[in-house]
Amino acid sequence: MAIADRQKSSSDMKLFSLCPFWQSVTTTTTTTTTTTTSSSSSSTQNLNSHGNSNRFVDVPNSRPAAKTVSSVARSLLPPRRRLRLDPAKTLYFPYEPGKQVRSAIRLKNTSRSHVAFKFQTTAPKSCYMRPPGGTLAPGESIIATVFKFVEQPENNEKVPLDQKSKDKFKIMSLKVKAGIDYVPELFEEQREQVTVERILRVVFLDAERPCPALEKLKRQLDEAEAAVEARKKPPPDTGPRVVGEGLVIDEWKERREKYLARQQVEAVDSV
Repeated sequence: MAIADRQKSSSDMKLFSLCPFWQSVTTTTTTTTTTTTSSSSSSTQNLNSHGNSNRFVDVPNSRPAAKTVSSVARSLLPPRRRLRLDPAKTLYFPYEPGKQVRSAIRLKNTSRSHVAFKFQTTAPKSCYMRPPGGTLAPGESIIATVFKFVEQPENNEKVPLDQKSKDKFKIMSLKVKAGIDYVPELFEEQREQVTVERILRVVFLDAERPCPALEKLKRQLDEAEAAVEARKKPPPDTGPRVVGEGLVIDEWKERREKYLARQQVEAVDSV
């Protein structure tokens, strides 16, 4: 049996060597299969690398996986509000055609860090804000005044006062370090960290008909004007007291006068 098996295997080898076509086909098939497998794996790697590069742009060299996951998580989470707005969604203006009217909104920093804010509008030719931007410390608030020119309606048509205007205002916020000076370029330099707090719509109110929204607007405007006037006043003088013109009284001069008086009394007593 062993001899028969050896003869059979040797005969198979001779037959295989006598048919080079089968050998070449087998070799080619094996090579093609290997090449296909390697090229498919390399294609998969290239696809993965391209997909990662298109989705994640600024990934640092250290700890790429953790950074990628955190970036995706941040993009899926809703933006965190840093400011509380009052009113929250609307800017109310008294409807006075042909005049410049005012609105007001209170901004309060509800975060634990300093926050810069900035206004933007779709109608920069007819609207402007005071202040257009600034910084707020944690817990600090400010009332911003918004100015708008109300155009005359075409053909003197009556416009419904509860109708919303096409103009919009956007309020953006940015976390900043304490003591930093506000400049509008901060929002361009740190664009990825900017949060859009709210897009406010414009609603007109009848200036001749009292309503809670109009009364609240008047109170906010008065408070904003008082804050502006307070900022215009010079800071209190903490220097030496001035009595009359050119006469300065300080602690050193008072001590010197008391010392001279004691010297005169002692001189009289010695006589």
